[in-house]
Amino acid sequence: MSNNSKHLKKPEWLRIKMQGGENLNHVQKTLDKFGLTTVCHEASCPNRMECFNKSTATFMILGSVCTRGCSFCDIATGPGQTVDMLEPKHIADAVKALKLKYVVVTSVTRDDLPDGGAFHFADVIREIQKASPTASIEVLIPDFKGNRDALNTVIDAKPIIINHNIETVPRLYKAVRPQAKYEQSLELLRRVKETTDEIYTKSGMMVGLGETREEVLQSLRDLRDVECDFLTIGQYLAPTKDHHPVIEYVHPDVFEIYRKAAIKMGFKDAACGPLVRSSYKAHEMLETK
Repeated sequence: MSNNSKHLKKPEWLRIKMQGGENLNHVQKTLDKFGLTTVCHEASCPNRMECFNKSTATFMILGSVCTRGCSFCDIATGPGQTVDMLEPKHIADAVKALKLKYVVVTSVTRDDLPDGGAFHFADVIREIQKASPTASIEVLIPDFKGNRDALNTVIDAKPIIINHNIETVPRLYKAVRPQAKYEQSLELLRRVKETTDEIYTKSGMMVGLGETREEVLQSLRDLRDVECDFLTIGQYLAPTKDHHPVIEYVHPDVFEIYRKAAIKMGFKDAACGPLVRSSYKAHEMLETK
């Protein structure tokens, strides 16, 4: 499997146009000023320049070291770092300084914390709401190891969207997400909808890991079974040769097949394309609701 992937040539549609500009510098300087981390940088997101140029960034809280070791991810793994209790205020200050209308907050997975960092998520949400009351807030959360109280803590803070990625099809979990459970991720999304009708749910997948088209479509049906509202599907790109190999570069036409299928199944919107990531154009997706 990995030997074949080494010989895959990256197709033309995955070439990224380099961008610079004043907004890019302004966003980076603001992040540096408040000592903040973005998943845009830590996960080597291919869209970070485009998003920075639109004064958009996905804040990553609870440190830059993840306690899990998923084979697809470029974020460093190891023991959890000390939680910065001033981080919620600093993020709120940055959101206000950047005049953001839509904010995405995610985190590394913190299995070392009793609540998985849920209270910290809630603190960040509340601080942003105080500093920028008109800003819409999306949180991309870990599974909290199935802890219902932790999930309720985030729900009670009332973000506009709770996003939790299933990442891949269940057959590949052992190789791609060995410390996660497909059913547990679906259950998290189900519980949000059972708890409140005031929060939208969202999930995302990567393709090109060795899944079949029917497996992807079945996962979309699974997400709709738990009333998931929004969907993202993007091409997996191996960060290094030591990560899970790319098995296939999925053609844009196939992404369009997935998008049309998702809309037909009842998703409010679906962003499907080679360079799509969880928070890519997230504010535009919400506008379609």
